Amino acid sequence: LFTRSAIVFSTGMKKINIAVDGFSSCGKSTIAKGLAKELGYTYIDSGAMYRAVALFAYRNGWMTDTTIDEAALQKHISEIVISFETAPTGQQETYLNGENVEREIRSLEIGNGASRVSTLGFVRKELVRQQQAMGKKKGVVMDGRDIGTVVFPDAELKIFLTASPEVRARRRFEELQAKGTPVSYEETLANVIERDERDTTRSESPLRKAPDAIELDNSNVTITEQLQWAMDMFNKITTQHE
Repeated sequence: LFTRSAIVFSTGMKKINIAVDGFSSCGKSTIAKGLAKELGYTYIDSGAMYRAVALFAYRNGWMTDTTIDEAALQKHISEIVISFETAPTGQQETYLNGENVEREIRSLEIGNGASRVSTLGFVRKELVRQQQAMGKKKGVVMDGRDIGTVVFPDAELKIFLTASPEVRARRRFEELQAKGTPVSYEETLANVIERDERDTTRSESPLRKAPDAIELDNSNVTITEQLQWAMDMFNKITTQHE
């Protein structure tokens, strides 16, 4: 669709960092992965990192559906090493201390746990440290809740995605159904609304649009249209930075 001109254009210039923020189930990873693939950049799923921390806490008995042993998690936070590797299928997979945990971290329970541990200052501090280290060489597309405001405040391109809770819940429900996860649409919608409330009101790096971010409501936008729009924004920004 926009392969040759976009790639030729991007390879002849200095790489930038791209921050993609937005609400849960907004398709942040879809647009970020698409951009990374088109541009030959590295994609980093920051949400997967918080999911990995939640999994680590659950496995060690430091977190239940209602409680978190913050002291224990803080004591062991330095033991968590998160990395990403590309599978033979081309799919990027998340590793926790060398173990592939991609499938385990995608459950609704772990997703909710990720939203909860992300409110803890010491967790955010450690993961932001790891994320910023990943972006030092530029050429990174990272998606999350605070990439443009905290992790990469100097990112040359910042995108903020939004969509109605109902649309996002439907997308998430269909994704979970496809993976064989037993969950109802009503439960998924309630989870989306709960996460929105937690993400926007937490004291540590709440979800908010950076002043210089470009917003897109993709409630009624196809994946192809969204990616084309993002590439247009990339070309506009990089032309200005020449």
